[in-house]
Amino acid sequence: MSDKKIAFFLSSLAGGGAERVCVNLAAGFIQHGFNVDLVLARSIGVLFEEVPVGVRIIELHASRVLSAIFPLADYLRREQPIVLISAPDHTNLIAIWAKILAGVSTPVLITAHNYLSIVVHQTPKIQEKLYPYFLRLFHGYAAHIVAVSAGVADDLARTAHIPRDRITVIYNPAVRPEMNDLASQPLVHPWFAGGQPPVILAAGRLAPQKDYPTLLRAFTLLRTRRQVRLVILGEGKQRAELGAISDELGITADVDLPGFDLNPYRYMARCSVFVLSSAWEGFSVVLAEALACGAQVVSTDCLSGPGEILDHGKFGRLVPVGDAKALAAEIENSLIHPMPASLMRERAKEFTADVAVKNYLRLLKLE
Repeated sequence: MSDKKIAFFLSSLAGGGAERVCVNLAAGFIQHGFNVDLVLARSIGVLFEEVPVGVRIIELHASRVLSAIFPLADYLRREQPIVLISAPDHTNLIAIWAKILAGVSTPVLITAHNYLSIVVHQTPKIQEKLYPYFLRLFHGYAAHIVAVSAGVADDLARTAHIPRDRITVIYNPAVRPEMNDLASQPLVHPWFAGGQPPVILAAGRLAPQKDYPTLLRAFTLLRTRRQVRLVILGEGKQRAELGAISDELGITADVDLPGFDLNPYRYMARCSVFVLSSAWEGFSVVLAEALACGAQVVSTDCLSGPGEILDHGKFGRLVPVGDAKALAAEIENSLIHPMPASLMRERAKEFTADVAVKNYLRLLKLE
């Protein structure tokens, strides 16, 4: 067994929150003197540019995550890292099964990044609906279970019928040391030039979870009272639908969807208000990132993440889910009565990679 190697198992580096968290953790473990392998079912994704120097990429050449079980077992037999960390849900089961198949002593740490009950309720995929059942059967083979917020931990315990004391809460390593430099890089976008109207910013997958239709309706209400613009960073299946809603609301000229950006911090540092309109979140990395950039923050008080990050309104404004009128009002309130940026940055220190890595090392008894 390698006494200094930590391995992560992911389906890919496709740019989701869980994948970004693992890349941030990998960087933190490297800084603490560990060797790190990112073991990928498929070597694809937009986050390759963010993989830190010193991290080794291992591709299992699996067409789907389930077919990675045998090559992952081979990897565990060959390399025997001191721990295998997996994310997200379906990948966790493959990590557990590969450990059983490999017959090695390597402990497996599985992570929960989202509300399992909602995922199970909304997914049409039978394997995702069965995940709580299989996790209940096999969670005992995992040495540790980590949830990214207390809300996610409570929901996981209820949904998969796992004892709550089996689950440790460790907040995501959303804030990285290089973010200040990234935030200060030039931003070539005409709306962020001097003398332009305030820009409202959102960032995340163009997917139902983020509830961008409510944000568009809130922006429409706000736009009747003052001149503002809206930028939504991200890609997803709802792009065409959101464009159609913007057309219907008559706001297309003041709404921009520039796509996924590896450096959203340039936007966060320059926006007037950052908005999270989600119907639910496990944690919300982008919310913590926006705080680190000193942005004014307005968020829905959706399940778990935002309420915990903002300490129930102390470090940003919270509104009910799906309430466009309340969202518009609090965005305007943030424009008129901004909170001190220093307050936001101070809160963001709770969500640094260094804090998260130390909590993981403490849990794994590797300090």
